[in-house]
Amino acid sequence: MALVDAILTHENADLDALASLAAAKKLYPNAVALLPRRLNRNVSAFLTLYGEPFTFTPQEQAPRRKFKRVLLVDTQTLPSARGLSDAPQVHIVDHHPLSRPLDERTTYSGGETGATTTLLVETLREKNLPLTRLEATLLALGIYEDTGSFTYSGATPRDLQAVAYLMEQGASLDLIGEFLHQPLAAEQRALYYQLLKRVETHEIGGQIIVIAAVRVETYVEEISTLAHQLMQVYDPAALFLLVQMGSQIELVARSKSENIDVAEIARAFGGGGHATAAAALIHSRGLKTQHKKLLALLQDKVRSARTVQDIMSYGVHVLAPDLSIAQAAELARRWGHEGFPVAKKKKLVGVLTRREIDRALHHKLQKLPVARFMLDPLSVTPDDSVEHLQRVMTRHSLGQVPVVQDGTIVGIVTRTDLLKLYTDETRPARNAEFAARLERALPRDLLALVQNAAHTARALGYSTYLVGGFVRDLLIGEANLDLDLVVEGDAIQLAHALAKQYGGRVHAHARFGTAKWLLEEKALHLDFATARTEFYEYPTALPDVERSSIKLDLHRRDFTINAMALCLDPERYGALFDPYGGEQDLMRGLIRVLHNLSFIEDPTRILRAVRFEQRFGFHIEPRTVQLIDDTRNLLSQVSGQRVRHELDLLFNEQEPERALMRLQALGVLPHLHPALQADNWLAEKFRALRESHAPTPLLYLGVLAYRLRTSEARALSKRLKLTNDENEILVQVVTLRLLERQLNNPQLAPSRVVELLERFDDAALAVFAIATDSAQAQTFVDRYRAEWRQVHAELNGNDLKALGLTPGPAFREILSALRAQRLDGLLETRKQEEAFALAWRQSEQDK
Repeated sequence: MALVDAILTHENADLDALASLAAAKKLYPNAVALLPRRLNRNVSAFLTLYGEPFTFTPQEQAPRRKFKRVLLVDTQTLPSARGLSDAPQVHIVDHHPLSRPLDERTTYSGGETGATTTLLVETLREKNLPLTRLEATLLALGIYEDTGSFTYSGATPRDLQAVAYLMEQGASLDLIGEFLHQPLAAEQRALYYQLLKRVETHEIGGQIIVIAAVRVETYVEEISTLAHQLMQVYDPAALFLLVQMGSQIELVARSKSENIDVAEIARAFGGGGHATAAAALIHSRGLKTQHKKLLALLQDKVRSARTVQDIMSYGVHVLAPDLSIAQAAELARRWGHEGFPVAKKKKLVGVLTRREIDRALHHKLQKLPVARFMLDPLSVTPDDSVEHLQRVMTRHSLGQVPVVQDGTIVGIVTRTDLLKLYTDETRPARNAEFAARLERALPRDLLALVQNAAHTARALGYSTYLVGGFVRDLLIGEANLDLDLVVEGDAIQLAHALAKQYGGRVHAHARFGTAKWLLEEKALHLDFATARTEFYEYPTALPDVERSSIKLDLHRRDFTINAMALCLDPERYGALFDPYGGEQDLMRGLIRVLHNLSFIEDPTRILRAVRFEQRFGFHIEPRTVQLIDDTRNLLSQVSGQRVRHELDLLFNEQEPERALMRLQALGVLPHLHPALQADNWLAEKFRALRESHAPTPLLYLGVLAYRLRTSEARALSKRLKLTNDENEILVQVVTLRLLERQLNNPQLAPSRVVELLERFDDAALAVFAIATDSAQAQTFVDRYRAEWRQVHAELNGNDLKALGLTPGPAFREILSALRAQRLDGLLETRKQEEAFALAWRQSEQDK
């Protein structure tokens, strides 16, 4: 609004209202800033002591002219005020969302901030308007009060930034503390004790809601202060106070649950606010009637809370009661658990925590059974609310609680699950977004197969997830139809159930809990794996594999960007499970290991880290680089087959030379073989190989080994466990390099070139043609492969016998000589060959 005649705010003005009034007056110095008739106690106290520099105008002193253009701050309802015209133009500035339709004479600007003052401070800062120390202090007071000193859930980074700016302008923290922490007045204390006596606790939608309804004879200010204190005492999901004062009832509501929108409730009583704080002034004497209306509204409007089923893990590890404490301690170390359910015949009989294990070990009682130390069988059900779970964990000091359904343990839920839930709640749900991406990425037949598998799994009580590289590529928009499905349950049983229902065959590996479901008539298949965890007995060893949950299944993976899962359960379809921040690392272009022991457990992950870094144009983050530096020597202990497998994957990348040069820079390549080197020469040769061939891993390896000595090439072959044929090719590549000087002679006859090259495998020749720096040698090799090796004498043994030559070893010499003559262009016809053969016989006879 370009011109403003008057600035107004709501009655019972709090510090945010007063600060908004002051900030707006700073922006519109010619407007009249009208003080409300009723002010909160701390607002009155502030104005009494420090109000003189502010040009606020009391209502009774308002000028008699008509206000046609009004700025309304911290409220959306125009109060009655002296001087207002009948239909003024109104612009609203409020941090609450717009709660009503606007007429053509009313506009609105607002934002999701904790205080209206924040919105106006942002404008002051943008216009670079100077503030006095007292002005900055009042504006900061307004933000501090309305955000509960940044403890209310509605507080935002914008509020913090506004206060930081005000601090730079000289805002006084001492003065802020003085007016924020004032003691309750006598009438407030009396009302507070009345409210305490009338508190009712209701559980609605799995959430605890506190309601208190009282009558008082005299008007009491700042009931919102009492609401804040009661929230601290009872810690409910939401609080509602109904206070009848004469012919009016004041409703004050607070919420810390996303499932209870108190503004929606307040609007039903003619009030408003935002989702976490709202109020209403009800013109009624019927306290009981309004109380009943409130309860009915809550039953109707409160959304169901998040349940244990939303965050629990399946595939729980349980202990038998007769297991020894020593065995339990070993399992806790192996799986990284802080506790276990204790079960007998699948029935929960107790809970053993790490605390009890440690106490038993401290007293040297490791041989005693778990049953002697387990706690009572505490549990929750899948349908219990998360709030109920929190109460169980807090009351009994448990970090993990078994989930029991129909008397059977079906999963477990941990503190980590809760923390992940609250981390996720800071971001909007994106299930629909990921579901849409999935449906665009998969062909229709394959998508239907995946969805059928998920429905069948749920019928069995299992959850299914797409995991790993497919999820990573889905998020960055890369095509990938290599699907890995992880089942929280029995993957083999699921595959057989699908085959029974839809047909097809199943190939299963019971040892690894994996299965392939094949529908050959559709040329489709799905690969299933039971969610599992891995335990490494010693560094570089192959892992022991055990059944587990999706959370632990992801924990065994290499990097955060590969440790994400997309839920396929119908009720959670498209939910991204990202416990290690993989999506954020994708956005930031980082390769990060999940934990500090990652490369110790599997040093081949070093090669993978570099491969992914170069494929996506990412960077290995600094801590992971340090871990590579600490553990690269362990690569020498890894089996040759595993190193060869990783190298083959690297050679299958579009530009493998980039990864090899990065391995060189990280000091990793010498740990594969000390003589290997990756430099600009190698990069140039790799590019030349791609331009002239369809390169294979063996050809790339040949170029990499080209500059080795024969003994080094044999050692590399042995290290990588190459086959005899592959070993021979590498040795031949090195041998060809040693012939380069001879082949560099342009006067060399073609027959001599053939004599030098014909004993070499074509793969070795292809590598040499690329790797040699001699253009002449390359020309000779190319002509040999394209022409000369196809050249043969026209005569054969039978022809020689027909000419009267006696069969014997001389036949081979004659035929070789004929071929050499043909290659060198000395013989061109059959007759010339016959004459050469007869001359040969004559010369032999003359001897």
